[in-house]
Amino acid sequence: MTDAKTPSPITPIPDAATQPREFLEHLYRAAVARALPLENTARYLPKPPTPESGGRTIVIGAGKAGGSMAQAVEALWPADAPLEGLVVTRYHHIPPRPEGLKKRIELVEASHPVPDAAGLEAAQRILAMVQGLTENDLVLCLISGGGSALLTLPAEGLTLEDKQRINKALLNSGANISEMNCVRKHLSRIKGGRLAAACAPARVVTLTISDVPGDDPSIIASGPTVPDATSCAEAVAILQRYGIEVPGAIMSLLEQGALETPKPGDAVFKGHEVHMIATPQQSLEAAAAVARAAGLQAYILSDEMEGESREVGKVHAALARAVALKGQPFSKPCVILSGGETTVTIRKQPEGTPKGRGGRAGEFCLGLALALQGQSGVYALAADTDGIDGVEDNAGAFVAPDTLQRALAQGMKVDQYLDRNDAYGYFEPLGGLVVTGPTHTNVNDFRALLIL
Repeated sequence: MTDAKTPSPITPIPDAATQPREFLEHLYRAAVARALPLENTARYLPKPPTPESGGRTIVIGAGKAGGSMAQAVEALWPADAPLEGLVVTRYHHIPPRPEGLKKRIELVEASHPVPDAAGLEAAQRILAMVQGLTENDLVLCLISGGGSALLTLPAEGLTLEDKQRINKALLNSGANISEMNCVRKHLSRIKGGRLAAACAPARVVTLTISDVPGDDPSIIASGPTVPDATSCAEAVAILQRYGIEVPGAIMSLLEQGALETPKPGDAVFKGHEVHMIATPQQSLEAAAAVARAAGLQAYILSDEMEGESREVGKVHAALARAVALKGQPFSKPCVILSGGETTVTIRKQPEGTPKGRGGRAGEFCLGLALALQGQSGVYALAADTDGIDGVEDNAGAFVAPDTLQRALAQGMKVDQYLDRNDAYGYFEPLGGLVVTGPTHTNVNDFRALLIL
């Protein structure tokens, strides 16, 4: 696949009938392009503090899009206005610096989806940076998906190793993003509005790119600068629901409500602003517009889909088969789009079984391919808009009518790969992986079905 980092609006649209994969990849690039920070930031930037006030502008932030968000601010901020700060992003997610763009914000890299010492150090530095600010100072916070892992500062009594273990357990449990981030917020000294409290009495303006169903800013990166309506009791219930162990002393603090987060209405948020600069819905609409420009009907199912990836794939397959075979509920040819954040529950395997590789998008494609059973005229692409599916080097995968047949010819049965969560191992020998590299933005899952 060609580079998704710098999509061109004038690139000709591939013919869907003769180049179905290229067409679907083109839709993906259109979705990514709509979410790039440089295209969406200017209208939301506040005015710098006046020189007379003596106020400073501090830029802080975390997320997979952190590097490109910081560069957008550097490019758009008045050249004569002071600017400083620190933003943390995922390893290998700092975009090339545009020629002539002056470096004014420090960028550091850390681990995702499991936190590491680099993320811990970055969080400590960010928290120290906002100490002692005044009402004349401005804090510009840049938040995007992935910030929960990248901005890690365990609650007192928790070690980094504890947070890593709990995070891995949450990721493998099948918990949805709001459940995971409820727990993360209550086990942190920086998430769930605590960073905003540390900035007081400075004014805080948060610019965020949504990667969560419903675009709730308190869930994106566990909402470090926005109020948290969830409770310690909810965090306890989630931990118990999924059988995730935490140290006994921490569980006691949670049960006592001693690790509660700042709530809506708290004075620390007075005068603060939150702006959603890019959303999954906007990206799906951009892809739909391209499909319609190519003469196809395009339908957006939802930008808020959740659930087990394989099961969501099967539901999409049932819909595609209904369109292909019965012309309902849509007439072909058409494109069906959806977004959201599905989950993958890692299945326990017999000892000695090779470890599966893959992420949400790949597992969706496995479930889809299994349910489609080679349905003619149906093609699909699912990919994460950040360019990385889970922890692999692919964004997602592509499914065609001959996918199952070509796999069987190589001795690969799709249900066996589903059983061990091995989407990467299934699609790699078929040439079905979609590889883009980091896109420097993140509005989560992108799924497109082409029915001819």
